[in-house]
Amino acid sequence: MLDVDLVHGIQFKNRFHVLSDNRSARFQPEAVLRLGRIFNASQSSTIRDTKNLSVPAVPLQLSLNGGQDSNAPLRILVLVMTIAANLQTKALAVKDTWGKRCDVLIFFSSESDKNFPAIGLGTPEGRGHLTAKTMAAFRYIYEYHFNDADWFMKADDDTFMIVENLRLFLASKNSSEPIYFGHLFKLYVKQGYYSGGGGYVISKEALRRFGHNAVNSDLCPQDGGAEDLNFGLCMERLGVVTSPSLDAHGRTLFHAVGTKTSVLDRTPSWLWRYTAKSPHRASDISKNAISFHYITPDEMRMLDFFLYHLKSHES
Repeated sequence: MLDVDLVHGIQFKNRFHVLSDNRSARFQPEAVLRLGRIFNASQSSTIRDTKNLSVPAVPLQLSLNGGQDSNAPLRILVLVMTIAANLQTKALAVKDTWGKRCDVLIFFSSESDKNFPAIGLGTPEGRGHLTAKTMAAFRYIYEYHFNDADWFMKADDDTFMIVENLRLFLASKNSSEPIYFGHLFKLYVKQGYYSGGGGYVISKEALRRFGHNAVNSDLCPQDGGAEDLNFGLCMERLGVVTSPSLDAHGRTLFHAVGTKTSVLDRTPSWLWRYTAKSPHRASDISKNAISFHYITPDEMRMLDFFLYHLKSHES
C-alpha cells in the first residue's frame, strides 16, 4: 500500500475539464507522418492537411465543469494517449480517478469519439506508430492550447498520477525555460530521455520551440521506433534540457514501472540498465511521488481510494 503522505495536502476544486472536438475534423494518416504537412509556415488560423480539409482554429468546447480557475498558481494540461478499444476501460479509469484533478485533460486516440470524448488524430494504431501519434498530439496542443497551460504532461492510459504532487514539484520550476521532467533513461540520447509510460512534462518554452522549430522541418523523427526515445531526440535537438527529476532528498518521483514492482523491490534488469542517476528500491521512492506506470483500471481505482478516502488516525 502507498503511504498516505504521498498526497500533498492541497485541494483543487472545479478544475477538471475534459475537452471534446466538436468540429468533426481529424488529422489524416499521411499528414500525421509528416510534420510540415499539417501546419503552414505562417501559422495562420487554419490547419490544412494533405486532403485539403480546413479546420478553423476555434476554441474546443468544454464538456464538463465550467471554466479555468484564474487563481491557480500554475496550470497543467495533461494529454493522455489511448486507443478506441481502451476508452471504456483504461481511459475511463483515468477520467474517474486522477484525471479529475487536472486543470485540462485531453484524450488522444486514432479515432474521434465525441461521447467520451477523445480527439482522433488519424494515425495508424500499434506501437510502431506511437511516435507519429505523440508528435501529432503535441502539434495539436501547440496549435489549440498553447495559452491554456504553463506545463504540458504526456501520459498513457495505464499511467497513474498524483496531480497535487506534480503541481508541488513544478511550483519551484520556471515554465519559460526550455526544460522537461520525467523518469530519466541514459541510453541512446546524449542528455538522456524520459520514459513515456511514466509520463513526461514539458515547459511552455519547450512546447513553443517544438511548434516553432520542429513543425515544417525534419528536425524530429516522424514515426517508427520508440516514442519516448524519439521525443527525447526531438527535445535535445531543440535545446530542451533534461534533469534527474528527483525530490530534494534524491528520491524518485516519476516511475517507469508499477507500484507493485516499485514497492516490492522487483525492479526488472532492463530498468537498471536504462535508468540514469535514479535508485530503484522502495525506500528510495519519494513521499511526494508523481507517477507510476502499468497500472490496471482496478489498481487505479484502488490507489485513488487509498490516497483520497482513507485517513490515518492521529492521537
